Order: sequence, then C-alpha cells, then structure tokens
Amino acid sequence: MVPKRKHCSARSKKRRGGHLKSNPMTTIACPKCGEPMLPHRICPNCGNYKGKEIISVSEQ
Repeated sequence: MVPKRKHCSARSKKRRGGHLKSNPMTTIACPKCGEPMLPHRICPNCGNYKGKEIISVSEQ
C-alpha cells in the first residue's frame, strides 16, 4: 500500500520529538573533595581518580 498524501513535517517532528531532546548530564560527588564531577573522569578540583592522585592541581 502507498500513502495517499505526504505527512506534514509537524507530524514527523511530533513523532521524533520524544527521543531527540537532550538529557541532563549526570554528576557525582568526588569521594575526596566532595565537588561535583562527571562519572569515570578525573576530578577537575583535586585531580584524583579512584582514590589515586592522577594530576596535581595547584591551589590558587
């Protein structure tokens, strides 16, 4: 079967709209300093990852 008429763009956008929106980024608290950070990344505040100092961050 072939559709008689083309669907309007608004109808297509309504259908796709649910999964095209962006989700808020997940953050966790750093176990050492307590600052919010992205999971599985080095803490930008203290430079630790999994309890080990990876980079040294100078205090300003």
